Amino acid sequence: MAARVLQRVGKGLKQTKNGLHTNGQVTVLVRSLSGFGEDSWIKSLFVRKVDPRKDAHSHLLAKKEDNNLYKIQFHNVKPECLDDYNELCAEILPTIHADPEYPCELVGTWNTWYGEQDQAVHLWRYRGGYPALTEVMSKLRQNKEFTDYRKERGKMLLSRRNQLLLEFSFWNEPVPRPGPNIYELRSYQLRPGTMIEWGNYWARAIEFRQQNQEAVGGFFSQIGRLYTVHHLWAYKDLQSRENTRNLAWQHDGWDEVVYYTVPLIQNMESRIMIPMKNSPLK
Repeated sequence: MAARVLQRVGKGLKQTKNGLHTNGQVTVLVRSLSGFGEDSWIKSLFVRKVDPRKDAHSHLLAKKEDNNLYKIQFHNVKPECLDDYNELCAEILPTIHADPEYPCELVGTWNTWYGEQDQAVHLWRYRGGYPALTEVMSKLRQNKEFTDYRKERGKMLLSRRNQLLLEFSFWNEPVPRPGPNIYELRSYQLRPGTMIEWGNYWARAIEFRQQNQEAVGGFFSQIGRLYTVHHLWAYKDLQSRENTRNLAWQHDGWDEVVYYTVPLIQNMESRIMIPMKNSPLK
């Protein structure tokens, strides 16, 4: 049955024998179309229309001039083992990075300072994509020094997880930089289906965050926890971080980016990280 929605605006509505009258107020009477169900007609006013996509968001957002794949590792270390763990990583990881037989590079390696404690974060780049990753993993299984490292490392860890990532086309490629710096890894869990929107807004927003050369790299997940975005920033210290982030609000358009991207986020996390002594990102 067709529904009637009567909206009364203001006061003074009274019934007479000739119908409804108001004392200078407005009365709106809306009758739904008989050809539509009550629920479907109302819902159609609020449902966001989504354009069909002809390609995966990874093809639309990732860099096309190279074929880089990234792996980010999160290792939660037993507190009493953190120093030994750092020494073990400093001994083994740079040798893999420097060996031309392995088509991979250690982009950066850190300990979390603020955020999840007693944690190490490692970021690797594989030039050549998935075939390069497969080649490295196959060779490392035959590398006795590395297998011994993994066994010793396993005694020191509480848990570990990783993700495979692609880099956004509009971000810088991470390159070694001198220090000392602190690094912030801001991780965003997006609502499924919103990665294209995020990329469209941040393709403009990144221009507002380049003045102090703080932008290091931007990535989105392909394997592991999906619809995750990682933004990596470098600052001289915490006060520099505060000043740089406040400066962004002086740019026309930054407030709009924040306004439209916040609803895309399910949850977010910030880590302040200190580079380990052999990290290429100092």
